[in-house]
Amino acid sequence: MKALKSILPILIIASLLAISQGTTAHVLAPGNSVHILEQTASIPINTASGEQWEEENPTANNALPLFTRSVTPELLATNDPDIERQWALARLHLSDLWQITKGSPETLVAVLDTGIDRNHEDLGNKVVAEVNLTDSPTPDDIYGHGTHVAGIIAANINNGVGIAGVAPESRLLNVKVADDKGRCSAPVVAQAVIWAANNGASVINISLELREPSPELENAVNYAWNKGAVIIAAAGNDASQLPMYPAYYKNSIAVAATKQDGDLAPLSNHGEWVDVTAPGFNIYSTLPGNSYGYETGTSFAAGYVSGLAALLFSIVTDTNGDGMVNDEVRAIIETGCMEIGLVDVGQGK
Repeated sequence: MKALKSILPILIIASLLAISQGTTAHVLAPGNSVHILEQTASIPINTASGEQWEEENPTANNALPLFTRSVTPELLATNDPDIERQWALARLHLSDLWQITKGSPETLVAVLDTGIDRNHEDLGNKVVAEVNLTDSPTPDDIYGHGTHVAGIIAANINNGVGIAGVAPESRLLNVKVADDKGRCSAPVVAQAVIWAANNGASVINISLELREPSPELENAVNYAWNKGAVIIAAAGNDASQLPMYPAYYKNSIAVAATKQDGDLAPLSNHGEWVDVTAPGFNIYSTLPGNSYGYETGTSFAAGYVSGLAALLFSIVTDTNGDGMVNDEVRAIIETGCMEIGLVDVGQGK
């Protein structure tokens, strides 16, 4: 069995320093979610056409849990007042990473989700293109999930409000694949992956799970990879080792979720098919309507890995001469991990 590997950018930092010195170096739907403050049991699964779009349940009380007080605005040199709620930033050593890069406006991260509130105070000027592939009348986020993921990845830094994203200088593609009840299907997600790849996405974040394989979706993932994108997908929230899609596919990075102590988060999927883990418990980020709140799940762990990928795209160079850098970015992410003593999650596929 493979040991649990957690994203630990101490090793990524070493790779970035080498690069900077010129050397080579569904949506997750009311279903199977954890009420963050009370840590309640799961609620029933919603399915559509045999496929599940998973959604982590927002907490009704946004009081700051004491154990999240692990980072201060001073530590990360920002004036974002709620950064103390973002325990994962300290876990990921963002103060060190940001000395090297905060990302680039040329790096586009596609968020395939329930939409993004592009008018949110912390996401201003972030969305540079969008498409609505659902029957919803708007590409905006009515459901609440996609805006939370978007904030983790790219919320503005030093704007005097809210939080900071992992790659605050990157930009977003809003790709709405789930309707306003959080429902989607594999063909729509496949169409969205191709749209994102054709519209310049370097990183494609897919915070959803489908229980059944889809050749159409797998082909879309392969297409995006061959176009130079890194595809990052949530492993799902069923406390299961069964493969979920598109995370299981060879050309995606499957992400499980961890708590602040490094242990696997409640209900996070796991297994040898999972590539890495990242913070995914009690994650504070943006919500529609200039709101903020806590969420738990592999969706948000995937967001952190997508943010790290966006940082890497801003400085990594093509070391093998294939004309792309997504393979270098993925290699740094998967080797920039530390084993933390648990089994059944590792560098999969």
